[in-house]
Amino acid sequence: MVVDVKILEPSVNTLEIISYLVYPSNLVPILKNSGSLLQRLRLGADDDLIDEDSVLIETLASFCPSITYLNIVSIEFSAQLVELIGNLQKLQFLTLWCNHYMPPDELEILLTLFAETLPSTLQYLDLMYSTLTPHIHVLLNNCHAPLKNLLIDRFENKETIKALIEFCELKRTLKYVGVNSRYLNDDIKKEVEGYVSLVPHESIVVDC
Repeated sequence: MVVDVKILEPSVNTLEIISYLVYPSNLVPILKNSGSLLQRLRLGADDDLIDEDSVLIETLASFCPSITYLNIVSIEFSAQLVELIGNLQKLQFLTLWCNHYMPPDELEILLTLFAETLPSTLQYLDLMYSTLTPHIHVLLNNCHAPLKNLLIDRFENKETIKALIEFCELKRTLKYVGVNSRYLNDDIKKEVEGYVSLVPHESIVVDC
């Protein structure tokens, strides 16, 4: 089923479309009209990747610089997406449910760039349902944003725990790490005790 975005107001500060196929070309007029008024955007595409995601990203980059909350489900992790996020200088809350289709070495380079260019305003990062879990240590080792809340699926390896502790020591801003309850155990809690609180991810999720 496709949502008919024509029923929406021509300009909005909050736009939320979930559980439908998302065709960005249909959203372009609303995004352009909303411009800097748009602050909160949530788009979901069920289990399929957002169609024409490059059109969506290009429009947001050109017309919507004031976004503070961005939640996009089922989008490809790409250089274009990374550039967009780096340019959203008011962004405070970011949720990405993204997939990647690239060799590990290319992914590490792009993830490093992603971490380095995260806006200095960013406090909340949710990668719970992305395919980036095995590489979270790369993000933490290169992130300069003063994150307060980080949501991930699980601790894939010791590298992630080590990187998390080092990030906490360096930044001193991170308060909570939300983890899939299935992977939340006392051993990991003890390792990071005194640095950050591990909690079920659903307890700190921020919705639009």
